Amino acid sequence: MTPESPADFPPIRIGYGYDIHRLEPMPPHGSGRALRLGGIEIPHTAGPVGKTDADTLLHAITDALLGAMAMPNMGMLFGENDTRRHSLDSQLFLTEACRRVRDAGWGFGNLDATVILERPKLASYTDRMRANVARALGVSADRVNIKAKTHEAVDSIGQGLSVEAHVSVLFYRHDVASGHAG
Repeated sequence: MTPESPADFPPIRIGYGYDIHRLEPMPPHGSGRALRLGGIEIPHTAGPVGKTDADTLLHAITDALLGAMAMPNMGMLFGENDTRRHSLDSQLFLTEACRRVRDAGWGFGNLDATVILERPKLASYTDRMRANVARALGVSADRVNIKAKTHEAVDSIGQGLSVEAHVSVLFYRHDVASGHAG
């Protein structure tokens, strides 16, 4: 089988990202961090446990971007065991993933995300998350959708012990958008 050339690739790519973080009470009663989703801090008595700021939504978005480009996931690409990551803002990872997508010649189509968290309710925060994510991606907010769901008291999410996010993204070749095949 001969290797494919870039001209053989379809003019679109789809990426899928997923992340989950355990929630714990804030110090001194637990090791939870401030609850951040989509780069927005959300008041809550519990927060995610993680090696970075543990922004579940931004981690899933970063993995969706990297996945669409067939690159390693965030943990592999940015050194999961590197202690320098310990409290880094997850927007740094997203910014780097965006740079890699652009450098590979792909344009952003749209993003659809679902955050699943029993409490607090996120409806009043989704517009801010959406605007922040769009800004980070360098696109208008009408190309970003963020939905919030609960887990109806089922499993660790429904019991308020974790938060998860699912994300899909669509990219197109820059030369296709301008009307040139390739």
